[in-house]
Amino acid sequence: MVIGPSSITPLEPTTWVKQRVASRRDRRVVAAAVMMLRSALIAAVGALTCGFASALETFERNLIFQPPDNYTDPRVLYPRTVQLNDGRLLGTWENYSPEPPLVWFPIYESLDGGLTWEEVGQVHDQVNNWGLRYQPFLYELREDFAGFPAGTVLLAGNSIPTDLSETQIDLYASQDKGRTWEFLSHVARGGRAIPNNEETPVWEPFILIFEDDLILYYADQRSAEHGQEISHQTTKDLKNWSAVVTDVAYPTYTDRPGMPFVTQLANGDYMYTFEWGGAPIIPTYAFPIYYRIAKDPRKFADAPDMYINSTNGGVFPINSPNVVWSPVGGCNGTIVVSSNSAPLFINRRGGDPSAWVAYDSPEAGAYTRNLRIMEEDPDYLLIMGAGVLPPSTTNKVTVSMLKLTELLGLKQA
Repeated sequence: MVIGPSSITPLEPTTWVKQRVASRRDRRVVAAAVMMLRSALIAAVGALTCGFASALETFERNLIFQPPDNYTDPRVLYPRTVQLNDGRLLGTWENYSPEPPLVWFPIYESLDGGLTWEEVGQVHDQVNNWGLRYQPFLYELREDFAGFPAGTVLLAGNSIPTDLSETQIDLYASQDKGRTWEFLSHVARGGRAIPNNEETPVWEPFILIFEDDLILYYADQRSAEHGQEISHQTTKDLKNWSAVVTDVAYPTYTDRPGMPFVTQLANGDYMYTFEWGGAPIIPTYAFPIYYRIAKDPRKFADAPDMYINSTNGGVFPINSPNVVWSPVGGCNGTIVVSSNSAPLFINRRGGDPSAWVAYDSPEAGAYTRNLRIMEEDPDYLLIMGAGVLPPSTTNKVTVSMLKLTELLGLKQA
């Protein structure tokens, strides 16, 4: 079932706070954490009227990395960030350096809220002798998990040989904030890294922890019945992975859902964005952005499809979605979705399909720009871009910071 413009039950922030805390802690620790998070959320929402002290600054298109001229087109692409519990930012991207040596994922760090960055590490393929080539994703463990302490940084990425003959999503870990890395496990293996129907690659990993499972979502072309699906697998030990679960698949073989991205909303539900190649809402073949909302992020297969169509101009955002949620903006907070183009798509009604509004963004349109709500002040939105597809010799890694209250025209005292 596809849901178009309609109403969705309003969301309660306190429910989100209770569900945000991991269920494995004892009740007294949970109660204390709930109170702390509830206070933080109230303070953040209060930023609309009473101000919010912050050391963060807004800025536009600060340069992080200018690739050398000998890099292969598109030189850089597909940026990803994570904010660690101590406030620092880490960033990475696809690095099209000349081979040999085998390609790797660079790790850059910012200690000043994204203003300046320096390289602090590199993630190299330790097991396949192929390189780490496409689609990195960063995630920090906020609690002990599978024998790894809180603060461990995980990286999932696509290990692919130079001839693009195979794809392998692998998982790595760093216990020193990105300086050094160790291989943990193979997750999913596929065929040639060519995004055509009848090929069998795996693509675009995304990590989320829910209850006692670490979930890894990815685009999956291995089915004979569908050109591409979206799948996930789970692990409890970061070594052994569950059977493949299909999240999104459509009857028409040439349809290509992909690029999954997930955020948690005010009431604790999870929003799952993806592009749908061949979606029926556009008469020509395109990749408009759809989403699903579910209480359990392992069960998006049971949730109905919804799509984004801005109420100011009727714009359908096309391909490479990212999504984040901020408590700023009212009782439901603010959902922010990025696509391949410059505008941001905003929803302040908990994902109601009739409530999407497009806003201009200072960060230029780019292939799968990365969004991040800053934890010390969720009024601030970081946007990192690394250029466009088709390949371009002008791609570089840049970052912008904006305030949601300014973007939305909301007053602060």
